[in-house]
Amino acid sequence: LGLALYASSLCAVSGAAFLYHDYCVIGAGPSGLQAAYFLQQAGRDYVVFERSHAPGSFFALYPRHRKLISINKRYTGKSNSEFNLRHDWNSLLSHDRRLLFRRYSRDFFPDADAMVRYLEDFASLLKLQVQYNTAIIHVTLERDRQAWNGHYFLLTDQDRQNYKCSSLLVATGTWVPNVVNFPGSEYVEGYETVSINPEDFAGQTVLILGRGNSAFETAENILGVTNFIHMVSRSRVRLSWATHYVGDLRAINNGLLDTYQLKSLDGLLEGDLEDLAIIKDKKGKLHITLRFYLENRNTSAGIDSVTLPQDELDNFATRAPYDRVIRCLGWKFDFSIYNRSLRMMPGKGNKKKYPQIKPSYESRSTRGLFVLGTASHSVDFRKSAGGFIHGFRYTTRAVHRLLENRHHGVPWPSTVYPITQLTNSIIKRVNEASGLYQMFSILADIILLRENATAFEYLEEYPVGVLAELETQTGRKAPNGLFVVIMEYGRNFSGADKDVFYYNRAVGEAQHAWQSNFLHPVIYYYKRLPTEREMRLRPPDWPLPRPDAVHHIVEDFLTDWTAPNAHILPLRRFLENCLSTDLRNFFA
Repeated sequence: LGLALYASSLCAVSGAAFLYHDYCVIGAGPSGLQAAYFLQQAGRDYVVFERSHAPGSFFALYPRHRKLISINKRYTGKSNSEFNLRHDWNSLLSHDRRLLFRRYSRDFFPDADAMVRYLEDFASLLKLQVQYNTAIIHVTLERDRQAWNGHYFLLTDQDRQNYKCSSLLVATGTWVPNVVNFPGSEYVEGYETVSINPEDFAGQTVLILGRGNSAFETAENILGVTNFIHMVSRSRVRLSWATHYVGDLRAINNGLLDTYQLKSLDGLLEGDLEDLAIIKDKKGKLHITLRFYLENRNTSAGIDSVTLPQDELDNFATRAPYDRVIRCLGWKFDFSIYNRSLRMMPGKGNKKKYPQIKPSYESRSTRGLFVLGTASHSVDFRKSAGGFIHGFRYTTRAVHRLLENRHHGVPWPSTVYPITQLTNSIIKRVNEASGLYQMFSILADIILLRENATAFEYLEEYPVGVLAELETQTGRKAPNGLFVVIMEYGRNFSGADKDVFYYNRAVGEAQHAWQSNFLHPVIYYYKRLPTEREMRLRPPDWPLPRPDAVHHIVEDFLTDWTAPNAHILPLRRFLENCLSTDLRNFFA
C-alpha cells in the first residue's frame, strides 16, 4: 500500500517536536470513544484528546435538568441482542456485555449522570487510549506527498505540546451556544447558566427564546410556579411524532403545549428574534419591542420615549412585561480551532451549525479529516438519527470500515451465501438489524450478485450517499448487479404539518405495500452500480436513483416482517423476477 508510517512516535518538524500517531481523535464523548473502540480492536495507532478530566464532559453539564430524552427500553420480549439495540438509544457498540446501558439505569428516560458513569466505564474497562486534560487549541495542515492523504494534520494543545497524525477524526460534537444579538440581548440569560431551581421563578413572568427540547425542558421545570411562560421562535413547533425525527420536540417535554392549547395563560409565538429588542424599565421589568422602533428614536431621549408595539397596537401579544428572558437556542460546532488551511466551512441554511462534510463523513475540502457524532448530523439533519448515539454509533463504525479499506487494505466485511439463501438473508436483517432501523434512508445493506446469480456477497450498513463509490470505498466488486436493502417511511407521511393519526393511516395488504407510511423495508435492484451523475440527479427526497426494479415490504404494526404470505412470498417473487431464477428450497 505504500503507506508512509513513522518508525518512531516522536518526530521533529521545523525545530518543534511532534508526537505522532496514525489517527488522532478530538473529543472523548460517545462518538470519540466509539471510534477509539474500533481503532483499538483493529490494533491501530491512535490517541483520543479530551479537554476535561473524564469522558463525556458535555453530559456532566447537559441537559441542565438532567433527564435524557434517549430511551432506555430494558425489555422487548426478545433475546436477540441486535434487535434489542433498536430500542436501546444509549449503549455504544462493543463486545463487552457489561457495557449495555440498561445495567446503568432502570429509567426509561435516564438521568444524565448515568451516562457520565457509563462513558467513564466504557473508556476504562476497554482500556481506550484517552489523553485527558488536553485541550486542542489549534489544528493546521502540513503538505507532504509521502503522507496517506497528501498532508499531515498538526495539532497543538493548551500547553503548546504538538502532535501529528495522518488521519484526523473530529468528535467534539456541537457545544458552543447559539446566540442571537439584538438590542437588549444583554438582559437575556442563557440556558447554560440559568437557575434550575423552580423556586427562583415563583410568581414570575418568563419569556423563552427558542422552541427545541432545551426550551421546552426549561419551561417544563418552571411550569408550575410561574405566572405564565411565553415562548418565541422563528419557526413553528415541530413535534417528533409528526416528523419522525428524534431531535424535534419530544412528548416528555411538551407540557407547555397543553397549557397553551387548554388556555392556561402560557403561549407560543412565531417571530424573527433578530427583529426584537428588549427594554429594561426602572423597576427592572423587561419589555419587548421591535428593533426598528429603537433605530428611529431620538438617541438623546430617555427610555420612556421608546415606542412599544402596544402604543400602536393595543392588543400586541407580548405587551405584558417580563421578569426574565431565557435563551434556549441549542448549540453549534466550534470552528475556531481550525486553521484556514483545513477549509472547515459551515453548512448553509439550517445546517450552518455543522461543518460541511460528504455522505462518507469526510470533510468536503480536506481529505483524511472525518467528522463523527453529533457534528456529522448535516448528512441526515431532520431525517434520521445520525446526531444521536443510537444513530452515530453505526455511522462511526461505517467510517472505521472506510478507513480500514483505504489505509490498511482491509475490505468492507462481507459474507458469501448461495443464491437460495437470498430471501432468508434479507428477512433476517430487516427483522433484526439495528443500524438499518435507526439510520433509515442513510445506511443500507448491499447485496452484490456473483456471475450467473449463483451466489451473493452481503455487506452490512453501507452509507448509501456514496453508493457510486462502493467499489473504491469497500474493496468489493459489483460487476453483476446488486440489491440495496434500506428502511424508509412513506414519502408524504412525515412533516411538521402532517396529521399522522388520521384514520386508515396504515396499509395492510401486500399489493399496496408501496403506499406504506410507517417505517418499512424497501429493496432496490440495479443491473449495474449507479454512477455519481445518477446519484446527483436522483429524484427529490429519494435516497437512491431510480432502480431497475423496486419492492416495498408492507409495513407491519409489530415491525415483524415474517408473515409468510404478506411479507416473505412477495419478496421472494420479486427477487425471482429480478434474477430470472427459482429461489425456492426443495427437500427430498
